[in-house]
Amino acid sequence: MSKILVAMSGGVDSAVAALLLKQQGHDIAGAYMKNWINEEKIEAHCPWEEDIVCARAVCEKLGIDFTVCNFIRDYRERVVEYLIDGYKRGITPNPDVMCNREMKFGVLLDHARKNGFEGVATGHYARKLPQGAGFGLFEGADKNKDQSYFLAMTRREQLAGAFLPVGHLTKPELRELAAREGLPNAGRKDSQGICFIGEVKIGDFLRHYIPDAPGEIVDAAGKVLGEHRGLHLYTLGQRHGMHLPSNTDNEHYVVVGKDIEKNRLLVAFDKAGSPGLFQRAMLVGSFNWIEAPIANACEVEVRPRYRDPRVKARFEPLDAGLARVTFATPQRAIAPGQICAFHEGEKLLGGGVFVSPCAEE
Repeated sequence: MSKILVAMSGGVDSAVAALLLKQQGHDIAGAYMKNWINEEKIEAHCPWEEDIVCARAVCEKLGIDFTVCNFIRDYRERVVEYLIDGYKRGITPNPDVMCNREMKFGVLLDHARKNGFEGVATGHYARKLPQGAGFGLFEGADKNKDQSYFLAMTRREQLAGAFLPVGHLTKPELRELAAREGLPNAGRKDSQGICFIGEVKIGDFLRHYIPDAPGEIVDAAGKVLGEHRGLHLYTLGQRHGMHLPSNTDNEHYVVVGKDIEKNRLLVAFDKAGSPGLFQRAMLVGSFNWIEAPIANACEVEVRPRYRDPRVKARFEPLDAGLARVTFATPQRAIAPGQICAFHEGEKLLGGGVFVSPCAEE
C-alpha cells in the first residue's frame, strides 16, 4: 500500500478519490491548495473559504489528516502570469492545463514527496493503467466528463507520482457512491470557473491586469465595421461582445483573426468558407510527450479542444521543434495558444501548443 496525499478541492470528485483510496487500504491525508484569495477584489465568486470547509468535513468523515497548503505566490508566478502574458501576446492560453502541470503535479507533488508521500491523488476523470513495465494514460470511462485533455502537458515523470482513482467511474456512479457513503459534499455542484480562481468572466479578470486598448474591427476586405475594446478580450470563433449586426440571412459575425501590429480585430460571417474561420493545417510546438516522441510523419488522432471529439490528422515533424498537423476535416476557430492533445485511440500520447495556421503539403 502507498502513502498518498489527496488534493482536496472541496468538490465531490476529490472526496470520492480519497474515499476509494482509503477503502483500498492506502495511508492517505488530504490537502487543500490555497492558490488564490482574490486580493485584487475582482468581481468574481471565489468560494475558497467554503471549499476549505467542505474539504475539511470530508477528511473528518473519513478520519484522515487535513492541511491547507499556501501556494498563492507559486500560483501567481506559474499560472496567472502565464495567463496574462498569453493574452497580452494575442494568444489563447489554457490555465487549467498549466495548473495541472505546474501546481497539482508540480508544486503540490514536490511538497508531498518532501513530506514522505509517494504521490498525489486527484479527482480527474482519466485512467492511469499498467502498460508493460510502466504505465499509460487513458481517457476516463465517462466520455462526457473525460479530463485526460487537461493532462496533455503534464510531464511523464510527474504522472509517475499521480494517482487517479475515479477515472473508471461515470459522474452519476460517483455521486451515487458519495451519497451512499454519506460524504458531506455528495450533492455539491461542480465548479465552473478558472482553475482555483472561481467563477469570473475572463474579460473582467483580464481587465484588472491589462488596460483596454481600443482599435478597429474589420472584415476580410478591410472595411471598418466597429471598434473593439482590446484584442486580449477576444478569441477566435467568438460571436459576442463586438456589437455588430447580423446580415439579412441572420448570419452573425465571429472573430477570425487578430492583426497585432495594427491592433485590428478581424471578423467574418459564421459560415463555412469564411476566410480564417476554419483551418486545415496548423503549426504546433512546445511538445510534451507522455509516450515516446513522434519522430516521423504519421497518422494520429488529435483533440483540438477539451470538448471536441478526437479527429484524424497527419503529423509531420519540421525544424525548430515544430510540426505540421493537418486535419482530415477542417477545424473551426483553432486559436494559437490552445492545447492540441495527441491520441492513439483512448491512450493520451502527449500534447503541444498551437502556434499558427500553415499551408498544407
